[in-house]
Formats: sequence, structure tokens, C-alpha cells
Amino acid sequence: MYRHDNRIVITLDAGGTNFVFGAMRGCEFITESITYPSNAHDLDLCLGTMVKGFREIIDRLDEKPVAISFAFPGPADYPNGIIGGYLPNFPSFRDGVALGPFLQEKFGIPVFINNDGDLFAFGEATVGALCDINDRIRQLGGKHQYRNLLGYTFGTGLGIGSVINGMLNLGNNSCVETFCLRNKRVPEIIIEEGASIRAIKREYARLTGVESTDLTPYDIFLIAEGEKPGDPEAARRSFELFGEIAGDAFATAVTLTDSLVVIGGGLTGAMKYIKPALLREMRSTLLTVTGESVNRVQPRVFDLDDELEFAKFVVGEPKEIPVYGTDRTVIYDTMKRTGIIMSRLGASRAISAGAYVYALTSLDSAVAEA
Repeated sequence: MYRHDNRIVITLDAGGTNFVFGAMRGCEFITESITYPSNAHDLDLCLGTMVKGFREIIDRLDEKPVAISFAFPGPADYPNGIIGGYLPNFPSFRDGVALGPFLQEKFGIPVFINNDGDLFAFGEATVGALCDINDRIRQLGGKHQYRNLLGYTFGTGLGIGSVINGMLNLGNNSCVETFCLRNKRVPEIIIEEGASIRAIKREYARLTGVESTDLTPYDIFLIAEGEKPGDPEAARRSFELFGEIAGDAFATAVTLTDSLVVIGGGLTGAMKYIKPALLREMRSTLLTVTGESVNRVQPRVFDLDDELEFAKFVVGEPKEIPVYGTDRTVIYDTMKRTGIIMSRLGASRAISAGAYVYALTSLDSAVAEA
């Protein structure tokens, strides 16, 4: 519904190296972006850069924006706009910064700050992958519509966001996380050590016995493809291990939330090597003490990027059952199902779209409650 909204929201892509400022209307950028060094080491410089960037974007607009909305790394009290704690990329914020209130004082409009994983999931749920899934289901004659979505980003870390019944799940403490789950392969360390850029690089070095700080995950992907010198089998195995460990996290989260999953981030270019192991893990089984096999994920797991699997996902396994004591029958779909799909927007655009929609839904909710 917000794809055709005429209100303008100012956005920010907040990286430890650069700030990229923009403005959105109807979930689309309407200005050229402005980029400045973030100066994350110095609080005065950093905040001054934010004010300068936002002001320059606002000066380019033909009408006043209704809000500022963006993602910023945590730990944080996002509902109150307070950032503080161990932020490796923003050391000057460690003692706590009331960022939202500061910007609201400067610009006189509401300011909304969230985690990037949350906004990625919300963007994909409101204008991205989830909309695409539900549209395609209707086009194929299906009836069921989905409202729960987990968003995972594969990159520097393993990010997550959760949308439940169409609403962003912020939790009680702005702390819906996945990076600190147990690593399936090495339970005493966190899962992110096995599902991140550094994990790909470390595993390739371990499997080959050759430590190289120059190799990037893209280099390792090219090795897997046979387009760069190296050990193709070790490269493919590095991505496979990533998929297995990430799949274990997916299985836990899907079991607890009964959600579909969308995946984005820089490492998704290697999904041809990651996805088979990820799906294999989600489709694996566990045992009871009596030896009975139990599916790791109770719903059947589909690859929603595969047209044939998507068609089966839509159809399910309906059967006709009688209504006791009458001559009526009803249709009962016996197949519980979930699935994974790749981002339709790309992580950066999904985060910005999520920030845009989050701001407008928050403003609209406040008006409705007034």
C-alpha cells in the first residue's frame, strides 16, 4: 500500500566507513545519494556529518519530509533512538548516544532507528519477496497467503529480522539476534564464526593449509568456479560448510516462528554452493530416545526459487473430509510447509524500503491512536 504513497522519508545507509544519505517516496529513491565519510571514531565529527548530510538532502526536496528513518548497528534501545555498547565500527558510540532525540531536535520531524536485519526483513515483507510469493500464489490459483517472514543477511555477520503477522517483531529489548546461537560444528563458539565472510576465508585456509589474507569470498567463489587458481574442491566445501551451519540456525528459527525465509547480502552470489547444504540441513531429521525419526523442521521445506517446487508449494496436499453429522464436506490441506527465497530487492534497497514503510506505518498508527 505504501508503494504509491506521496510522503517523503529521509534515509541513511550507515556504515562504519561511509554514510550514504537519500530520500524515498513510494518506496523509490527520488534524489541522487550523498556520501560522506562517517568519521565513526569521533562523536562530534560523526554527528556533524549526519546533520550535514540530512540537511543537504532536505534542501534538495520540493516539500518537507515527514520523517527520518534508517538502520544503525546495535546494541541499542531502538524504540527510544539510543545507541550504545560494543560497536566495533562506531567506537565513539560505546558510552551511549541519544541519536534519535538529537536528530529530532535538529530537524523537528520524527526519527525512527532500527537494526538493519529488522529493516531488511520488513522491506522484503512489505514490498519485496513476501509480496511476490503471495502474488504468485494468487496467480496460480492458490488460496493461502503468508504473513510471517524471517530475513537473513549473509555478509560480515549473520543478520536476522522477524516479521510476524505482518508486523516487525522488535522483541522486548530490541534484541532479536541469531549471531550468538551455538555453532552446529563447534558448539562452544557462536554460529557467526561459521556463517560469515571471515568463516569462508578461514575454512578455505584450513582446508588448503594455505593462509592468505588477500583472498576474498569472491576470490574463493572464482576458485570454486575454476576461474582462478586454487583448490576448487576446498572452495566449494567452504561454502557448503557455511550453508550447513546457517541451515541449522534457519531450522531453529523457522521451528519457533513458523515463517518463510528470505536471504540477502553480499555472499548470496555463491548460493549455488551454499543453498544445497542449507536445504539439506533444514530437511534433516532428529531422533527420539526410542529411535523414532522426527523432521528437523516440521513443515516441509521448499526452495521457492525453483519453479517446480514453488508449484508444489502452492498446491499442497488438499483432501476432502466430511463434517460429522451433516452431508457437508470441507477441504483440509494436510501439508504444512515453509520455504526459502532469495531477496527480490537486494539487501541495501530492502533495508531502505523497510525504513520507509516503518516510518509511515508508525506515523499512521500514532494518528489512528490519537
